[in-house]
Amino acid sequence: MKVLIVNKSKHQLPQYATVGSAGLDLRANISEPVTIKPLQRVLIPTGISMALPLGYEAQVRPRSGLALKHGITVLNSPGTIDSDYRGEVGVILVNLSDTDFVVNDGDRICQMVIAKHEIAEIVEVETLDETERNAGGFGHSGI
Repeated sequence: MKVLIVNKSKHQLPQYATVGSAGLDLRANISEPVTIKPLQRVLIPTGISMALPLGYEAQVRPRSGLALKHGITVLNSPGTIDSDYRGEVGVILVNLSDTDFVVNDGDRICQMVIAKHEIAEIVEVETLDETERNAGGFGHSGI
């Protein structure tokens, strides 16, 4: 599958870090460092836009190292980039730690996974079939 990318950043195209990587690393494309204060969220531009094939999405996910070591995560994780979106990819980062975190130009800030998805046909009905779980929600199965 081919993904067409326009790269207006100062950095290389998104890349897989290893042969077995599921996610492509996305980099910050900023003119000066951005400090994220504790519990603050910021939109970090990447400088890339893309065209995904119909039936695919790009999922923007946190980098585990940033999450574990610094408390930095993607706020709307996973963020979805739809196949018909052609704007610049921006990443909403949040600092869940108790110390400031600085994002520098070119830093790997998240990973992007390309995933196939189905297009559902929505059918309105009056009732649904019964199941063993039925309407059991949060905590329905016990501890």
